[in-house]
Amino acid sequence: MDRIALFDLDGTLLDSAPDIHAALDRMMASQDRPGFDRPEVHRMIGDGIAALVARACEARNLTSTPALVAGFLADYEANATAGTAPFEGIPEVLTALRAEGWRLAVCTNKPERAARIILDGLGLSPVLEAIGGGDSFPVRKPHPGHPLALLARMGGEASRAVLIGDHSNDTRAARAAGIAPVFAAWGYGTPEMAEGAPVAALPSDLPGVLSGLALTAPASRSSSAALRPTPQR
Repeated sequence: MDRIALFDLDGTLLDSAPDIHAALDRMMASQDRPGFDRPEVHRMIGDGIAALVARACEARNLTSTPALVAGFLADYEANATAGTAPFEGIPEVLTALRAEGWRLAVCTNKPERAARIILDGLGLSPVLEAIGGGDSFPVRKPHPGHPLALLARMGGEASRAVLIGDHSNDTRAARAAGIAPVFAAWGYGTPEMAEGAPVAALPSDLPGVLSGLALTAPASRSSSAALRPTPQR
């Protein structure tokens, strides 16, 4: 069975905070509220667009509404590659992993359409086999059904996969799914979010870290069961 590397998007493959930050500030300006500093934005990223907007609104004494979420998403998608770029070394690492026989995919809580817009715009889509967004399946990270449903779509096995991300959502989803976690220390998460997972300090460290993983254990019964995710409450 082929080895599969699932990558988180924001804070792992891409430094997308500049465009998320700009869109949040435009939303706040439309509501006569002040904008944010970059560390505030980093702390809001990781749980999808609705959670991002809700956190931003709470920080500025606003109530998040479906209209605000929809407006933010439309504005963000229209400007999502203005300042966003892969982290240094990411394109080269993806190419190297492909050459080593890894199949690559993105597992992100960002909506799939927005993720595709960005990856297409940055020229990364050709090296990726699949994209699982936060709205692609009934559940999203940290629920194990998110990466497992993506693996099922690819015909892959949890025991032959790794999930690389900069947030505890990634390490927790991976462990619950029986997938090997790797923490991306260059991203937006704090060091404690690694929660004991192997750590890659820089993208260039990934080939070495991944080569040291044992991806041979059989998939567990619990992981197989998680392929049938239940809707989030």
